[in-house]
Amino acid sequence: MHLATIMQKDDAKAVIVHPGRGVATVEDLVPGFSGDAMMLLDDELFATACAAAEAAPDEVFTARETVVFTAPYRSPRKIWGIGLNYRAHAGDLSENVPTEPASFMKGDHTIIGQDGQIVLPEQSERVTAEAELGIVIGRYCRDVSEEEALDYVWGVVPILDQTAEDILQRNPRFLTRSKNFPSFFSFGPEIVPLDEVLGDDGSLEDVVVKTVRNGEVWRENTVSQMTFSPAFLVSFHSKVMPLYPGDIISPGTPGAVVIRAGDVVESSIPGVGTLRNTVIAQNPVA
Repeated sequence: MHLATIMQKDDAKAVIVHPGRGVATVEDLVPGFSGDAMMLLDDELFATACAAAEAAPDEVFTARETVVFTAPYRSPRKIWGIGLNYRAHAGDLSENVPTEPASFMKGDHTIIGQDGQIVLPEQSERVTAEAELGIVIGRYCRDVSEEEALDYVWGVVPILDQTAEDILQRNPRFLTRSKNFPSFFSFGPEIVPLDEVLGDDGSLEDVVVKTVRNGEVWRENTVSQMTFSPAFLVSFHSKVMPLYPGDIISPGTPGAVVIRAGDVVESSIPGVGTLRNTVIAQNPVA
């Protein structure tokens, strides 16, 4: 079962997505539950909700295709992004492959979800969207080894990470600004538990990530082509600062695509899901 959030009468509701029965709100499954989907990253609470979903009557569920998904949650303590982590993408930008993770952080004001609008800021004339496989931390994580790092990961989720590329190109010190306009971080629609996507070798290497614009696959690659694996990135950043449940690591894109008003852009990850957003221009300031 997957974890998500839907909109009901202007209210965001944490839901369980059952593979055969549809979508049920957690408040309908677990008496007394009040909170967002990030609370469901607690293994005991998630297990309780899943057991309740299996036992619930059919009328509790709604067909998946009829609900309106939004961002799974809105207030992670940290969003880490990793630049140039796919070797081929570094080559696209005529950059050297980094010898250490090229990390940056994004604020939670940048978050949107499924079918939300990516707003092109008036300060930029060249914005790109980048499909990524998001890594969602499930429990407190500090100073962990690469070998044990995935034990701290709850699951994975499609991401679209946006960049005001022309601002970044003026000066690499402008990275934070170029990454932090509102709507520049989309994730969802569902968080998939890690054990559903791990390969037989216990890794994520065979997962395919696709950046799609207007129905055309712009670039795709497998996680195996990352310079730094998800496990390495969790370990590395846990040695920089604590990671908490709900923190997200956005580990890099196989390729960015320039977006313009009217475009529809997707992060398509077979076995995980497809995140879709439309692109609009920012309204001019009066």
